[in-house]
Amino acid sequence: MGLVVKDLSKKYGDKTVVDHISFEMEKPGVYALLGTNGAGKTTSIRMILDMLDKDSGEVLWNGKPLNFENCNIGYLAEERGLYQKYPLMDQIMYFGELRGASKEELTKKIKYWSGKLKLDEYLYPEVKKLPNGRTMKTKPKSPDQLSKGNQQKIQFLIAMLSDPELLVLDEPFSGLDPVNTDILKEVVREQIEAGKYIIMSSHQMPVVEEFCTDITIMSRSKAIVKGNLNDIKKSYGRVKLALKCETDVTRYINELGIEIISEKEYEYDLKVTGDAQANKLLKRLLDEGITIIRFDLSELSLHEIFVKEVGANENQQG
Repeated sequence: MGLVVKDLSKKYGDKTVVDHISFEMEKPGVYALLGTNGAGKTTSIRMILDMLDKDSGEVLWNGKPLNFENCNIGYLAEERGLYQKYPLMDQIMYFGELRGASKEELTKKIKYWSGKLKLDEYLYPEVKKLPNGRTMKTKPKSPDQLSKGNQQKIQFLIAMLSDPELLVLDEPFSGLDPVNTDILKEVVREQIEAGKYIIMSSHQMPVVEEFCTDITIMSRSKAIVKGNLNDIKKSYGRVKLALKCETDVTRYINELGIEIISEKEYEYDLKVTGDAQANKLLKRLLDEGITIIRFDLSELSLHEIFVKEVGANENQQG
């Protein structure tokens, strides 16, 4: 039966911050909650996890109220949640023990995830040989000695210690450089293949497109777009045309009333009304004997859909 989020609402005084949000995950995969800052994404996540009281609604896991008793949950919060001056390993062990794991079990899991996330140098003190033949361990690292990205990876490691069935990732790639982004992406792929349920909130639309099958886009507390990502993209039609030729073809584009979004050295990004208009342009260029290097008709990207729908909603709301 999976995860069911039904009719979640939250108000602070007269201000509605989440307005009747609903979605379902009937099978494992990645569901994305998207929106601008302040749209209600993080508040929704906190209500889903029962970290914040709901004004209305319910969250079910396999037909029962979702909680840490009937579902193994891993949560990566957007905010940093580490004690900055305390040794990293002590904190990781502490959070793991809170979930009921033994020290022996945690030691194995931490070693595994530390290697996976490239964190060994921060978690396992280096043993140095002194001139007198003795050895000395370097002082254990604390969070304030780590970059923002490596602190993010430490928190992800903590979220994975319980081998969660449901993994909730709030801005998981925030602050990561390209190398660490790829490391975390690979772990997410493995979790998908392992049949985990994942809720992801992110401002990085290409990452969302890479992983997510279903989405909700929020604006001003409401869901304004919801459903299967492929179906949503298809509903807008194929209206993006990337064209590159060996000569200037601007006059043919203008003759057919096609909008030029950008242009550089016989390379054009165009907005067409659909396949028919694009095919008319293709036929015209071929009839004129013009060499076409690139002709790529595609759907709107998630980024473009997000900007279009959120922008329209915010303009409508005033």
